[in-house]
Amino acid sequence: MSRPQSGWRSLVALTTLTACLWVTGFAEAQSFRDLFRKVVPSVVVIRAKGRDVASSGFTRFNEIGSGVLVSKDGQIMTAAHVVHAMDEIRVEFIGGETIAARVVASDPSADLAMLQLERVPAGAHVSPLADSDLVEVGDQVLIVGAPYGLSHSMSVGWISARWKPGEVYQSIPRAEFFQTDAVINTGNSGGPMFNMSGEVVGIVSHNISKSGGSEGLGFVVTANSARKLLIERKTFWSGVEGQMLSGDLARLFNLPQPAGYLIKIVAKGSPFDTAGMRGGSTTATVGGDQLVVGGDILLSVEGI
Repeated sequence: MSRPQSGWRSLVALTTLTACLWVTGFAEAQSFRDLFRKVVPSVVVIRAKGRDVASSGFTRFNEIGSGVLVSKDGQIMTAAHVVHAMDEIRVEFIGGETIAARVVASDPSADLAMLQLERVPAGAHVSPLADSDLVEVGDQVLIVGAPYGLSHSMSVGWISARWKPGEVYQSIPRAEFFQTDAVINTGNSGGPMFNMSGEVVGIVSHNISKSGGSEGLGFVVTANSARKLLIERKTFWSGVEGQMLSGDLARLFNLPQPAGYLIKIVAKGSPFDTAGMRGGSTTATVGGDQLVVGGDILLSVEGI
């Protein structure tokens, strides 16, 4: 008689454990569903138009990214590489309403930018910035964006690591990053990462991938980096994209000093466009490097 009783107890324990796991999973799904509904009115799809330079002249292209409304007066945080040198930017909200926007601050060295909407649509929701110093490895997070243009798509995951400025990418030296296993693909760039309270803990930058898809190595600029560079300091937006010339290249271009900045593209309506700066017009191989040439070369900015 003891064996059947023992087997019965084991069955009861297993059934209880299964029920507990099911209830926990159901509650978690419920919380993510409610969280998504809470934050999605603040998330936008960014559709930008820009120009590139080829050997045959100018080519035009479209860029898709994501962003988040962070102020009642219409300021949108996003990634610099989505909007920095674009000629035209439009922002699409969850209901499909599309509004023109312009860049007011941008820092490519942190992959952060701020847009200003022409107007704020009715019903738009502002998501607050969290204190990202309180975020820890193992915290659950939610990302909403437009992977491959599929607007307002959600992915969930955990914070995998935190990286100080300069530890991950030398080309983005001013950004503090969260690493996450939440799915990030092309089109997610600039979108918000939320904590479980619906606060923005970071702005999506990019992922590392050998296959071209998401491999669980996503990098998100922390909210405190964004606050410092875009709100407290309001980094200047130049609207230019180009390349530093130094060493042999500086000598080949006959610069009167050790370095200069060769302008590739000047965004329409940007401060440098207003100042009359010109971008390149064709490509050439100079000293073994492929460069866009024909544009101005900056030798100093504000005395530097």
